[in-house]
Amino acid sequence: MSILPAEAAFALTVVFDLVEGTFPEFYRLVSENASLSVELEPGCLRFDVLTPLGTQKPSQIFLYEIYRDRAAFDLHLASAHYLSFDASTRDMVSRKTVVTYRVDENSKQAVA
Repeated sequence: MSILPAEAAFALTVVFDLVEGTFPEFYRLVSENASLSVELEPGCLRFDVLTPLGTQKPSQIFLYEIYRDRAAFDLHLASAHYLSFDASTRDMVSRKTVVTYRVDENSKQAVA
């Protein structure tokens, strides 16, 4: 018997190591993909684009994404905006590291 909730969200992190000189264009495209994912996909609960602080020539971008469940993430991978992003950025990435997670959330609630 599991003590974990049956319906936990699905999350992933993605680290992109970028080809030199591609950061500005990659950042523009990944930010657009993140925005469209949250706007158009009901199952996309969070999509954060993180960039290093204090780096003169940034060469890495970190994504943190949360989906309602694995099926919602699979829909994301089939979406037109993701497929366009993936095709447009393939040559900008020297290495991509993906790790998936189960989400047991702790957060502050907004106070009215």
